[in-house]
Amino acid sequence: MRRHHGLRHLLAVSVFAAACGQPVGPGPGAAGTEEAGAAAGPQQIVFTRVFPQPGQIGLFIAAADGSDEHALIDPPDADYDAAWAPDGASIIFTSERNGSADLYRVQPDGTGLERLTDSPAYDDQAAFSPDGQHLVFVTTRADGTADLWILDLQTRLERALTSGAGGDFRPSWSPDGQWIAFSSDRSSALPFAHGRWEHLHLVDLYIVHPDGSGLQQITEHGGFCGSPKWTADSQRVIAYCMTDEQTLDNRRAVPEHPESTRIVAVDVRSHVVSDLPSGPGVKFNPSLLLGETLAYIRRDGTDEGIQYANGARGPMGPIRTAAWSPDGAQVVFHKRLAVERRPWVRTWSRHPDYEFTLTSGGPSFNPSGDRFAFVGRADNALGAGVAVADVGGDTSDVIYRDPARNVLGPQWSPDGERIIFGLGVFNAFFNGFHGQFLEPEDRVEGGAQIASVSPDGSGFREWTVGPNNNGFPSMSPDGRRFVYRTFGPEGDGLRIMDIETAQVTRLSDGYDNFPLWSPRGDLILFSRQALGDYEIYTIAPDGTQVTRLTHSLGNDAHMAWSPDGEYIVFASTRMGFKDEMTYTDAPQPYGEIFVMRADGSGVQQLTDNQWEEGTPAWRPRVEIPFAIRQE
Repeated sequence: MRRHHGLRHLLAVSVFAAACGQPVGPGPGAAGTEEAGAAAGPQQIVFTRVFPQPGQIGLFIAAADGSDEHALIDPPDADYDAAWAPDGASIIFTSERNGSADLYRVQPDGTGLERLTDSPAYDDQAAFSPDGQHLVFVTTRADGTADLWILDLQTRLERALTSGAGGDFRPSWSPDGQWIAFSSDRSSALPFAHGRWEHLHLVDLYIVHPDGSGLQQITEHGGFCGSPKWTADSQRVIAYCMTDEQTLDNRRAVPEHPESTRIVAVDVRSHVVSDLPSGPGVKFNPSLLLGETLAYIRRDGTDEGIQYANGARGPMGPIRTAAWSPDGAQVVFHKRLAVERRPWVRTWSRHPDYEFTLTSGGPSFNPSGDRFAFVGRADNALGAGVAVADVGGDTSDVIYRDPARNVLGPQWSPDGERIIFGLGVFNAFFNGFHGQFLEPEDRVEGGAQIASVSPDGSGFREWTVGPNNNGFPSMSPDGRRFVYRTFGPEGDGLRIMDIETAQVTRLSDGYDNFPLWSPRGDLILFSRQALGDYEIYTIAPDGTQVTRLTHSLGNDAHMAWSPDGEYIVFASTRMGFKDEMTYTDAPQPYGEIFVMRADGSGVQQLTDNQWEEGTPAWRPRVEIPFAIRQE
């Protein structure tokens, strides 16, 4: 039985209904919940995706030595994780070209594109059976976590292969057809990295018969071993391995403290693990080619790209997966591509009640909903400013910047006259994994203050003083007070400042963050570290009525209120990893967007992919005159 997440029954129902395209309960877009005079139609939610942006990854094919490299499908369109058919006549891959991640098939010359799965859930990481008649793949369609399913390519019938706690990843079929090897974090409790809030990825290797019997764990729990591939005799699997703490740095696009990973062979009968000669570097995605040549991808230093254990080189650059033709002559791979990030990019939604847009970090809308503020880009980990953009636009203006400090958590005031934000170094957010927080005082980081500025860039003012690290301010609906979080020698927790008198009131103590005042004024939303992860709470502005809203294994944070204060949108890691952390280039490659009622009921999952998504914001509805609506 799954014990992986809180709110078990409710989430199981919500994920099943979402997979069927059905909302759970009367969501914000349902009849009877529209505000008077508001435009009909779906709710608009904006959020940030760390990677990839549209057009930032694509599939390529080349000779094994890297020559004749060209796009497999032109133009690339969020295509990744390719695998070659045993007869070499086709390539299977994952694409988001029609919305959610689904499986597709194409010929090596890029023709004959064919869609194989059509589910609003996440389908990915497919591998062929040795006879080419079946695929084993990763999907979230059962209950939202990553399981293995099998697809019959002739009948298109699908069936579940694995279930259980955690996620199962990167399956590989043995050449004799008797076993499927895969990696899994089903034994992990998602521990935090040392001095950080990101979860380590503890992953073990398993094998199972294609009928679901004979499940065995073949590596010892406690570190990471992933992406198993079989030897020709079906007696061993090769994999790449690392320590648990290495899974933090090695998930970065460019590891800053690269420590060599191991390529190993595991005997599936004895479970004996032996190292294979492979050279230094952060190596992953190993394969054994015809003649037992070991190939892998390296993701660190100037040697980034495909390498072979015999010293040869293949295609170079930020490559993330690679698969070779049966004769080893060609390789298909996906890699990162250069794109210019835009402030407003519509993205697919599986829910008719919601429209989704990708933007930059920490968006907040003005009261009329036609402009929004967000965190502008930092230079060398400093200088991130307040950026403002028009809804639907491709450009933005930085209205305030301090070259020695960063802006964090900008919020537009209810009257639209100012944008309030945190101002400090904020090493935890802007400096990669360099900052560690082993003691409470480590969060102070030299202090930070609450500041504000007018939307035109004038009227800058700092509201707080002192040695504490203050951040994430949010104004009351009447504009007379703001709540913020603080760490430091003057105490921790949530505080409220009266704007006219500058009087500060203590609201809570402890490790509380991301406070947000309800549009109704009756509650303040915040995230609290509790029992090893982060959960969402509300509290009345007078410090009473502290109520815990979420109960999940995983971090719940990055909250935002609906404009009427009836619903909360938030980011959560409760569904776990959907792929090995090495492949997704994000600090937390598993953040999903959820919505719930203000009392914590009616939880509904909105997004379902392997990318890190967070900092959602709810766009206020733009009122349309009745006469125009009638037209």
